[in-house]
Amino acid sequence: MGKAKNLKKRVASYLQKNNLGPKTASLVEKINSIEHTVVNSELEALLLEANLIKKYSPAYNVAWKDGKAYPFIKITVADKYPAILQSRKIDDDTAKYFGPYPNIGDVRKILKMLRRIFPYQSVKNHPQKICLYYHLNLCPCPTVFNSRQLQKKYRWHIRMIISLLSGKKEYVLRVLTSRMKTYAKSEDFEEAELVKKQIATVNFITQPVRNPIEYIQNPNLISDEADLDLEALRAVLKKQGVLTDSLSRIECYDISNTGGKQATGSMVVATDGLIEKSQYRLFRVRLKDTPDDVVMLKEVLRRRLKHKEWPLPNLVLVDGGINQVNAAKMVIGETFLTIPVIGLAKKEEKLVFSRLHPKGVASAIRLARNNRALKLIQRLRDEAHRFALAYHRKLRRKNLLVKT
Repeated sequence: MGKAKNLKKRVASYLQKNNLGPKTASLVEKINSIEHTVVNSELEALLLEANLIKKYSPAYNVAWKDGKAYPFIKITVADKYPAILQSRKIDDDTAKYFGPYPNIGDVRKILKMLRRIFPYQSVKNHPQKICLYYHLNLCPCPTVFNSRQLQKKYRWHIRMIISLLSGKKEYVLRVLTSRMKTYAKSEDFEEAELVKKQIATVNFITQPVRNPIEYIQNPNLISDEADLDLEALRAVLKKQGVLTDSLSRIECYDISNTGGKQATGSMVVATDGLIEKSQYRLFRVRLKDTPDDVVMLKEVLRRRLKHKEWPLPNLVLVDGGINQVNAAKMVIGETFLTIPVIGLAKKEEKLVFSRLHPKGVASAIRLARNNRALKLIQRLRDEAHRFALAYHRKLRRKNLLVKT
């Protein structure tokens, strides 16, 4: 049982006849079949490997050559301020353990990644003074700054870390997104910005990592990957009856506002499957100042379609469900254009189509999270959200300055 960025090379290394060593040779002799699971990032691979080792206790993954036990991550959940530690023993019934992990280097790598998102203390009894990690924003020094508010926030950090270690990335992102919106609505913009950074870091450390040698071996890797993304999206659209001759230009739209105020709309563009920032456009919503994303989306699309000098899209993507999709279809129909529209519903990451089933319900599908079509759509949606939110915040800051 193991992980690799290049599975073909990893498997081939076991099938060579020379220099295998007794243990590996014995392992190879007993191979009947090979199964693999594709994940999105190095972090997810580390967590999955640890969970599989724990579940199956494979004969060739249970002992170190030097006789030491495999390492675990230990969280002292019973403490007022739980510590996150490295351990080679499960000897504390009050603590929570994760692992075992293949080596201590993997444990350190995981903990380093998590600490950047959710700062924690890494010693059982933290000294009553500020530590070095505090200055690096990696430890809140809870025993120094003890308060009920800090305790609540710190234990929330621990819950999020436990969820990530359990492989619940999507759950963590949903919780963070909800929390960010709550802070924004209450105009606690400093906390909202901190949560936004946590979301960005979670996405960053769980994104796939490519070996630079791949770009040397294939200088056209980026465009080849984009072609595969478009091919996957084309297959999804065809299966759902959404006809389009080409996907050379995809436009994605999002709305950002706080209680309807300083509302903005964004348009991001992918050309031949690649994001093209020079084609991005921003809109300040003028006709509505109360919360109504559907009406705001209609305004943005009507203004966009007046620009005859801009190339028309082959596909329109909106952030939202059937209401947003139908709104976009209605506006496009007003111009007598035929442009397919799909939406990405936030809660369950489902693709929503404007056509209806015979029973009268909206057509919506959920793709596998590693599906190339979904990944492309999510990238565009996330870009549209980021772009609209950045402009909204700029307007909001300007408004605050005017008031003061």
